[in-house]
Amino acid sequence: MREPADHRARNACVSAAVALKFAGRDTVRVIDLGCGAGSNLRALAPLLPNRQHWRLIDADRDLLAAAQAALTRWANRAEADPDGSLRIWHGAKTISVVFQPADLAANLDDTLAGEVDLVTAAAFFDLVSASWISRFSAVLISRALPLYAVLTYNGGERLMPAHPADHAMLAAFHAHQRTDKGFGIAAGPDAGLCLERCFAEAGWQVDAGQSDWRLGPENAGLMEILANGTVAAVAETGLVPTADIADWRAAHQSAQSWLIGHQDLFVRPG
Repeated sequence: MREPADHRARNACVSAAVALKFAGRDTVRVIDLGCGAGSNLRALAPLLPNRQHWRLIDADRDLLAAAQAALTRWANRAEADPDGSLRIWHGAKTISVVFQPADLAANLDDTLAGEVDLVTAAAFFDLVSASWISRFSAVLISRALPLYAVLTYNGGERLMPAHPADHAMLAAFHAHQRTDKGFGIAAGPDAGLCLERCFAEAGWQVDAGQSDWRLGPENAGLMEILANGTVAAVAETGLVPTADIADWRAAHQSAQSWLIGHQDLFVRPG
């Protein structure tokens, strides 16, 4: 349900910088971290050269299977290879895809090994720790690997109509975000700034821009899922009284709009 909102929200200036970086090339090799069901590939592939080689990385084998199925449906034509990889044709693009299960907390260096032109990830870095971001950035800097990080949550939210518990709910949600998701205490809404600082301090060229979700009545189903997820996360923290949580949820049963702040970032050697 989130894919259309994700694709609409991407910052056009940042994505144009990515396209320009690889314009004129015949081929490109991409690693997608925390790939989920392959939405990032579907959004980014049209901006890249006609021949592409992707490694989709995720710890969840079920999500990798979902990505293979979704990409097969998305393609104009698809062929599965005996080794589990996939070759797809979409418009003028010919794309080979390898699906790789990996624990990015434990095996970062091995996962990034091999010939790579671009590392990318969508809605991922707010889940990892600042120390992991520092280690990850150091690996990319040492290998001069560009990074395109999209839809990193930055903490900005505005839900309409407003409710008296909005501030408390958001603060509790951020507290929940900063719990350990398997990479240490998560950076949460500070992740984008942490990434940007690591590469800027190394003298890299940085393009950054807002990629906010702007949800309205046409996204009612997605807003309901988001509200339920917020309620579940806040309840786990114990920071907001149960009655206030219930009242907040009831008031937002039919939300008019919801802005959720994200940032896109493209960094490469200066």
